[in-house]
Amino acid sequence: MESMRNIGLFLIGLLLILILMASATFTVDQREYALVKRLGEVISVKQQAGLYFKMPFVDSVTYFDNRILTLSWEEPDRFITSEKKNVLVDSFVKWRIIDPKKYYVSVRGDEAQAERRLSQMVNDGLRAEFGKRTIHDVVSGERSQIMEILRQRADRESRQIGIQVLDVRLKRVDLPENVSNSVYDRMEAERKSVANQLRSEGSAAAEKIRADADRQREVIVAEAFREAQKTKGEGDAKAAEIYAAAYGKNPEFYAFYRSLEAYRNTFKSKSDVMVLEPNSEFFKYMRQQQGGKR
Repeated sequence: MESMRNIGLFLIGLLLILILMASATFTVDQREYALVKRLGEVISVKQQAGLYFKMPFVDSVTYFDNRILTLSWEEPDRFITSEKKNVLVDSFVKWRIIDPKKYYVSVRGDEAQAERRLSQMVNDGLRAEFGKRTIHDVVSGERSQIMEILRQRADRESRQIGIQVLDVRLKRVDLPENVSNSVYDRMEAERKSVANQLRSEGSAAAEKIRADADRQREVIVAEAFREAQKTKGEGDAKAAEIYAAAYGKNPEFYAFYRSLEAYRNTFKSKSDVMVLEPNSEFFKYMRQQQGGKR
């Protein structure tokens, strides 16, 4: 009986030692921070993975995730631009805890509360930035600039609660349906106006080209006609010169030749009829008889 009691006491003592050791040690994973509190007061922060000791039954340990977290919204938020137009913005934020002690003191380590405060910071920044810009700026023109300004502003404010904002992204910026319709109608009207202007400019250019082509054609035809007339005149002058030279050498033969040409042209067709007096000058060479008699 005595030995059994000693064994029982030994086991109880061993169990107490194990419980004491278990309550005096804790481990920290590489994906988390450990906040050691003594009677509710933070006494140390463990940011490196490993095995640590604490005061048994007095100290308590709270763990926080040190990985990058994502804050997103189920529904897009509505903001107003400088043109007093509503836009629907769908965004998300990448953040992580960098100061566990400040994070615990500020939001009591409540992730939901931290995200509410971070969401308010980002929304305030979006409202301020969108209120200074037009729809075109927030949709495409200055989108990257807006995201960088929001990130810097949110990071600066969130560090007061032990949070670092790594990125702020605008996933989608849409217009409400009624605004979209009016914008699309205006864009369509502008495109039609530009198309009509281009058609008008094209027609004017075409008319100008055609007029220039017609003018060049008239100039070319006139110059060709002038050259033709000049060549013809030179040919006629040369022919007249030749005729004159031939006539000057033998006037009688030239007159005879001209008469033969006249006879040939006059009596070319059998149906041609000419009524003349027999003693007409036209029949001068026909009336001539051999030996110079008429």
